[in-house]
Parts: sequence; C-alpha cells; structure tokens
Amino acid sequence: MRAPRGKTRPADAGHDIGGGASVILATDGKVRIDRRIFWFSALLVAAICVPVMIAPERGQQALDSVLGLLTGKFGWLYLWFAAGVAGFLAWLAFSRYGRVKFGDRDDEPEFSTRSWLAMIFTSGIGGGIIYWGVIEWSYYYVEPPMGLQPRSTEAADWAATYPLFHWGFTAWGLFCLPALALAYVYHVRKQRTLRLSDACRGVIGDRADGWLGRLIDVLFIFGLIGAAGTSLGLEVPLVSEGIAAMTPLEKGTPLDIGIVVIWTGLFGVSVFLGMQKGLKRLADINVWLALGLGLFILVLGPTVFLIDTFTQSTGILLQNFVEMSFYTDPVGGSRFEETWTIFYWGWWIAYAPFVGLFTAKISKGRTVRGMIGAMCLAGSAGCWLAFMLLGNTSLYFEINDVVPVADIVQEQGDTAGIIATLAHLPLGSFAVVAFLLLMVVFLATTLDSSAYTMAAVASKDLPQDVEPARWHRVFWAIVLAVVSVVLMYTGGLEALQTLSIITAFPLIFVLVIVAISLTRWLREDFGDAGAKRPLVAATADSGDEPEKERVGASD
Repeated sequence: MRAPRGKTRPADAGHDIGGGASVILATDGKVRIDRRIFWFSALLVAAICVPVMIAPERGQQALDSVLGLLTGKFGWLYLWFAAGVAGFLAWLAFSRYGRVKFGDRDDEPEFSTRSWLAMIFTSGIGGGIIYWGVIEWSYYYVEPPMGLQPRSTEAADWAATYPLFHWGFTAWGLFCLPALALAYVYHVRKQRTLRLSDACRGVIGDRADGWLGRLIDVLFIFGLIGAAGTSLGLEVPLVSEGIAAMTPLEKGTPLDIGIVVIWTGLFGVSVFLGMQKGLKRLADINVWLALGLGLFILVLGPTVFLIDTFTQSTGILLQNFVEMSFYTDPVGGSRFEETWTIFYWGWWIAYAPFVGLFTAKISKGRTVRGMIGAMCLAGSAGCWLAFMLLGNTSLYFEINDVVPVADIVQEQGDTAGIIATLAHLPLGSFAVVAFLLLMVVFLATTLDSSAYTMAAVASKDLPQDVEPARWHRVFWAIVLAVVSVVLMYTGGLEALQTLSIITAFPLIFVLVIVAISLTRWLREDFGDAGAKRPLVAATADSGDEPEKERVGASD
C-alpha cells in the first residue's frame, strides 16, 4: 500500500530519483511487492482456473449465459461508452491540455520515437493482428452485417472494411484513455506506484489505498491473465500446424509443449533482462520482421488488388463510421454486433488497463497530444497495413478461386485457413516460416510486457527509474504460460477468454472514473480549458502555487 503523500513508513528509507521527488524503497534497495495484491491475485487465478479445468463444459455454459446477458441487454452501453471515449480523446487532443507534458519541462523521452511506437504497438496488439489479419474477413463474408447476401460482392466489400473498424480508432482510443491518466499521475503528479487504482484517485481519493483500490487492481490483473493467456493458447496451435506442415514432425501435444517451452524461454529471458535490454530490443526486432514480411507480400502478391481494396475499404469506413459505431440491428436480429463489435469492444476494454499501464511507464517526456496521436493514429495505421496485406491477399485467393479460404476456415478451422493462404504465396515455404517467426516474436513481446506490467502493479513502490524485481517479472511470465497450457489441454481456454470479457463490464465504470479523475487533475493543475493561465503544474509535494512548467515544446 502506498503511503499517503508526505508520509513515510518507519521501516522504509527515502530514495531520491531527481526532480525533488522521493520514493520509498526497502533498505536493501530492492522494490518490495505488495503482498496483498500479489497473493490475492495468485489465489484468485487459481480459484477460478481450477474449477474451469475440472468442468470446462459446465463452466463455459455458465459463463456464456452471463456474457449473453451482458452483451444482449447492455450491448448499447459498450457502444455508447466507446463512442464517448473517442469524443473525450478528440476534445483532449485539440484543447490546450494537449500540450501538457508527462514529466518536467526539461525531461526528454527515454526511448526513440521508433522504439516507443514499436513497444506500444506490439504490447497492445501482439500476435492477434497477424492471426486474425489473414482470416477475419472470412467470417464477415459468410455471415455479413447490414442484411447483405452472404458471399456476395457487397459482402466482400464490407468483409474487407469491418476489420479496419474493429482494430482501428475506437480500439486504440480505449487503450489510450487509461494510458493518459496513468502517465499523468505517474510522471506529472509523481505517484510512487503504477496501478489502475492510482488513475482513479481524482474521484475515490484515499480509498485507492484501501479495499476498493485493491479490488480494482486485482480485477485488472485477472483480466490481463485471461487475455494474455488466451492469446498464447490460441496461437500455439497455429505455430504447431505451421511447423508440422514444413517438417516431418507431427502436430500434437509433444510439439505444442515444445513450442510453449521455447516461447516461455524467449519472453522469460526478455523479462529478466528488463525494459532497455530485453523488451525494447524484442519490439524493434518485431517491427523489422513485420516490415520485411509486409514488403515481401506487397511486392510478390496481388499488389494492385491489395491497394485498391484497402483504398475502397477506407472510404467505406470513413463514410459509415458513425453507423458502424452504433449498429445494433434490433429489427433484423442478426446479432452481428453482439458476436463481433460488442465482443471486440469488451476485449479491448479488458486489455486497456494493461496497455495503459505499460504505455504510461515508457512515455516520460511525451505530451498528451503526442500520445493520442501515436496510439489512435499510428496504432490504427499499423493494424490497417496488416489487414491490407494479409487479409486482402487471402480475400484475393478466395474470390479468384485460388484457395477456398472461407470454406477451409469453416470446415477445418482458423489455423488451416491461415497456413493454406500463406502456402499459396510465391515462395510459400519462406512465407510460412517468416510468418511463424513473426508470430513467435510478436506474442513474446506482448507476454513480456504483460508480465512486466503485472509485476509493476503488484509492487509496493515503483519509482520512475526502477523496474520490478526480476524474480517477480519471471514469476508472472511463468504463470501466464502455465495457465494457458493447462487450460488449452483441459478445454477451459474458451471459458477463460469469456471470463476475461465479462470483467470488461465493471471496467467500463472504472474507466469512467479514470476519465473524470484525469479531467479534474488537468483543471486543478492547469486551470479551466478556456483560461489564459500558463500550462504549469505543482510538484507532488508543493503547495497550491505552481512551481514547475510542464509544457511540451512540441508534440
């Protein structure tokens, strides 16, 4: 539990980190864990996962009923909330608050813009973008929205458009909201901990240090384990199938376990090395691999079709963005929005605190406007490029009778459809190997940042220049691997995924509190948005008079 401002615990010693801020570390210089968050989170994961492993079908039925209730009765809430977040971020970006800098006036970014964007993108999206990038359109093509005829030309047009919507501005906006509030409270208000509950202090006050704050933080950790663990469990079969297709090895449990061990070792080493030596390098490698594969597909694939389809899809998206944002189809009753849009919004909300915490940690020296632009524009652009190259190539194979991708996905599963698409590219074997390598590095980066973030939340004090304990980071990396593997082979993976989506419902209200807290802090520190006061803020231990200017010279 973080000590109230201006107070210290007798057993702890102050440690200066510059800028007049003082943090509390153990006398041996190591960051201590918050035992209540750590053990309660670990026990909660065990308490929920064990029953799901023992009776996965019964657990899945119960969770499906709850999820159906939330999406069926409260689906409108997800849609309105997502739209409200987009509006709130637009206001922040174009207001005078957009120039507020995360840190002191002279603070420089810790990472180059390229590495900063790479870490944000790979932590927020992971291997999911290249997994779904190949075959998501096929589901919309077979069961299209807007009452369209399945497998028609119009269905193909919308099938190429909806992935841009689901992985675009709105998704990254949901990630950006907690990132802004956490970066502000951590770098501007100099809080000594980095937790979702800290971003709520503007509303709940000291209750962030009590049971309410602990509940918020534990809810976040569980949602992240569900989301990240599900990602590992879904993508292992894809890598396994790809290796089996390229080698004499047979797809099965031994191969899957070997992949998980290698995967865990890769991101475990990265976690152990820390932010600068591990995660930053892994993210940079990831981006270069993605650019290489993307250039390969663009040059050797159906280039003109890829660009033309993406251009048309962008136009359809921009023309129909508002309708797509509020589409519920109450008359037609297709349930498309429940199956896809509301599910996606819930998934992004469940992931948002994690992406927000991680982005806040690495964003010292950035501005509010710069972060919004990086996440909502650059993040969306990265996802769109993936769908332009992977998805439109797969769509081209479908409509030109090269590969019946939609039928393969429906009859044999996602992984078979993905491998079949890649194998039919020029130099297909090389494309499959490159894709699998990119998948491994992508997910390793995401799991690395997940373990790092969970360790940060469960740490008692985390100064800006200090990382969570190595053993702590590695512990959560192992938890992610063990949970996903066990649930994958007991049939409980889908139940865990559903449960993580259910946690998004209470997180909606938590994120509303986060937005209110951020607004209050900005007005307290910088005055009303219409005022002419300089953009200055007081230090964490100062009185009412502002002392340090925190205006970014540029965005």
